[in-house]
Parts: sequence; C-alpha cells; structure tokens
Amino acid sequence: MKNQRTLLTLEQVLDKYVDGPSTGIFTDGSCSGNPGPGGWGVVVVDDNEIIDQKFGSAEDTTNNKMELTALLEAIKIAQNIKVSNIYTDSQLLVNTFTSWAIKWEKMGWRRKSGPIKNIELIQEIYFLFNKQNEYSLKWIPAHSGFRWNEYADALSTSYLREIL
Repeated sequence: MKNQRTLLTLEQVLDKYVDGPSTGIFTDGSCSGNPGPGGWGVVVVDDNEIIDQKFGSAEDTTNNKMELTALLEAIKIAQNIKVSNIYTDSQLLVNTFTSWAIKWEKMGWRRKSGPIKNIELIQEIYFLFNKQNEYSLKWIPAHSGFRWNEYADALSTSYLREIL
C-alpha cells in the first residue's frame, strides 16, 4: 500500500528529484487497500516544464483500475498534443496494450484462463491507442527517483491526505 510510504507534496517532489525523462506524459495509479480508496494522476511535461496535469480519485476501486484510468486520461490528452511517449510504472499496462490485448481482440475479447478484468476500460484504451501511431507506451521503474514518475505518483496519492 502506498500510504505506508512518506507522501510527498508536489513541491517536495520537484525539489527532491531531477533524474529521468524530461518530456512525455507520465501516469500513475494508486490504492489504499486493494480494493479500497484510490487515485490516479497524469502529468504532461515538455523539457521539464509542466504543460498539463490531471488527477482524480474513487472511494472503492483497485490499483489496476486506477492505473488504467490514468492511462485513459493520458491518451485523451495525447490526442490533442504532439507527444512521443506515455510513461507508466505498470508493467501490467505495458504488457496489456503491447501484447495481450491484440490476442484478446482476436479471441473475441476473451482469454483462455477466464474473463478479463476491467474489460470496458481496456477496450476503450485499446481502441484509442490504436487510432494513433504518434506515441508509444513505455515502462519506467516505480519509485526509482525519476522526477515526473514521482510527480505522477504524488498526484495519484493526493487523495490520501484527505482520508488519513
């Protein structure tokens, strides 16, 4: 659970971290308990300047749903700006949209081992993602000190300040 870590403010993140990519869209999702209250965050950065940011929360959700929601919001933003990369610290998301969803679509949105969780979100993201070819989904390691990933994390956990 992310609330067991120290929650940094956005200003503290900017003061503490400098490494990592300086341009792109960075996403993160979080959950306190799984399921439980959760949040998501997206920050759009060009040469270390914030262009846009969005975040939200849900009272009863899962970490995966918040990661998916952040990615959906990032893709919606990316449709209106020129961007090369969308970064996520979720290998599940990268695998889903670069490998698994292609197979699931061919199999009628099923998989051999059973139903696909969050299928509505996955399909919406998949179809939006495949309408473009100007950006790619990239994995970035979580909590490794990369400034804009840490910033997206701080956006996604901002709801915790209200419930703790």
